[in-house]
Amino acid sequence: MNTSTTELPVAVIGAGPVGLAAAAHLLDRGIEPLVLEAGPVAGAVVREWAHVRLFSTWGEVTDPVAEKLLAPTGWTRPDPTTYPTGGDWAEQYLQPLAEVLGDKVRTGARVTGVSRAGRDRLVDADRETQPFVVHVTHADGREERLLARAVIDASGTWATPGPAGAGGLPALGEKAAADRITYRVPDLKDPAVRARYAGRRTAVVGAGASAFTALAYLADLAKEDPGTHAVWILRRGIGANTFGGGEADQLPARGALGLRAKAAVEEGRASAVTGFRTQAVERDGDRLVLVAEDGRRLDPVDEVIVLTGFRPDLSFLSEIRLGLDERLQAPTALAPLIDPNVHSCGTVYPHGVRELSHPEKDVYLVGMKSYGRAPTFLAMTGHEQVRSIAAALAGDQEAAERVELTLPETGVCGGAGLFDEPDAAQNGEGGEGGGCCAAPATLQIGVGAPSRSGGC
Repeated sequence: MNTSTTELPVAVIGAGPVGLAAAAHLLDRGIEPLVLEAGPVAGAVVREWAHVRLFSTWGEVTDPVAEKLLAPTGWTRPDPTTYPTGGDWAEQYLQPLAEVLGDKVRTGARVTGVSRAGRDRLVDADRETQPFVVHVTHADGREERLLARAVIDASGTWATPGPAGAGGLPALGEKAAADRITYRVPDLKDPAVRARYAGRRTAVVGAGASAFTALAYLADLAKEDPGTHAVWILRRGIGANTFGGGEADQLPARGALGLRAKAAVEEGRASAVTGFRTQAVERDGDRLVLVAEDGRRLDPVDEVIVLTGFRPDLSFLSEIRLGLDERLQAPTALAPLIDPNVHSCGTVYPHGVRELSHPEKDVYLVGMKSYGRAPTFLAMTGHEQVRSIAAALAGDQEAAERVELTLPETGVCGGAGLFDEPDAAQNGEGGEGGGCCAAPATLQIGVGAPSRSGGC
């Protein structure tokens, strides 16, 4: 790049946990960040699930460099051994961090496109010498074009949840039944939301931590209103690891969450339907009937909660040359390290700028978005990603490649690839490590750095 280009800011898309951490690391390296947040406030997405408690502690979801930036303001670090809710995380950490960053964070600024100046994705000539042009639409409808030396996309995947349809596309009738379907964990402390589910029959589609949370919430509601019942829809069978790592999970709150979901089924407050791949959602008066690919029809339900994961929105990066895995939609070099089809718990390798690079120089997908459709992202992984990227942008390649991470057990051996063979994961066939009881490995690239574990 020419001198004028290197003096431009680095555009960071998204003022969530990883985007704000990226800004902190860039500042720490003497690089000007510009954080563009589509929502009205920093941490807007986290605030949408403010009622959900994280299964990681405060000590695992704050970034050390961000803490250093906050320290002069009198910010008090929350007890690192306690568990925040999404609301706590936003109010006690993300908002103060955004305030310290000041005008380097712009809210109500939605990125609608990124390209090289005067170059669409077809043009090679002088491509890498041109700055990036970031197209922004503001909340008042005003459009703006901003120049940047690099782009760090930390926009996450929250806006694009997976459908109930088992084929990755909405089931027949799913869109038409939108008034009875939610793709978020409901806040049952909200009286209006509570009334929607109390005394009713609700289908919960999904098999991850979000589904566990919804089942646990509905089971608690059923204790107060016995007419409440959850129908848990699983695309696979129930195996030894269906409910996660349990007491062996190195994130104890996550293990406990799985045990609560298991208790909901065992106590009869929820019933499990296995091997059910939703093909259609039909109306039955005011209720819905889920129909499987094999023709099975469930008894009518009043509501449906779909928690089948998320996928990245790549539409505004259409003019950028990305190198993405064809299955996960994660960076090509990262995908084999995180692929849930082959990885069991504790086997996700630490990674940084090298694995996150694309054919388009100085563009990076980080945080949840970097994992594409893989469900195993942990918050501290994102903090380590942006530490490495900031070092690379500052020209400190040795620091950029110095990545060390200790990852806790995921409690999901084998991952989604074994959905037809739930017992295979129990036997440790999903990868090296002998199943969910294997100790987490500390894996290192280059020179060692202080070990950190974390998650969200």
